Amino acid sequence: MKRLSKFVVGLLVAGLGLFGCAMPPGQPGDGWITLLDGTDLNHWNLNGNANWRLQDGVAVAEIGGGHLVSKNAYADFQLRAEFWVNTEANSGIFIRCADPKKITAENCYEVNIFDTRPDPSYGTGGIPNFAVTKVPVKAGGQWNTYEITAKGSQLIVVLNGIETVNFRNDKLAKGNITLQYGGGVVKFRKVHIKPL
Repeated sequence: MKRLSKFVVGLLVAGLGLFGCAMPPGQPGDGWITLLDGTDLNHWNLNGNANWRLQDGVAVAEIGGGHLVSKNAYADFQLRAEFWVNTEANSGIFIRCADPKKITAENCYEVNIFDTRPDPSYGTGGIPNFAVTKVPVKAGGQWNTYEITAKGSQLIVVLNGIETVNFRNDKLAKGNITLQYGGGVVKFRKVHIKPL
């Protein structure tokens, strides 16, 4: 009986592998690259004076202003990132930044995290200057997951399983990724990227 159980478990594992069930991001061999796992900030450069630091395995900032900027540039990719913000926070994940030293919402796509933005159409889940959010989402006070796909001119943003943006724009084809601190309390953890 034990042999049969081991055989069945083995078949299930092999079957899952054959049918392409995804491993969690960051696992070896699945194509994902870990950018932030709570042990160091080695994949990032600091731009600005935000007080980014690691605290209990999480990148945290609550003073100043600025970005953690990826050391590498990316063109087509999937990005997964978990974040926590308080209600007043102003943050975002900027992608395909043309100039990693001068980061703006015009030379990057800013996947916004800003629950109290005066124009909520570009609030959390939207991309200011490019795409309004299809579904207003509030992120404050809880852990959230952004899944961002950039492939050619198509950009898709999914927040906590809800697609907020799906549009085409060919202004920016490749660039750095940043984690922004603009106000409030901002935390990031488990940031992974998979080049496509």
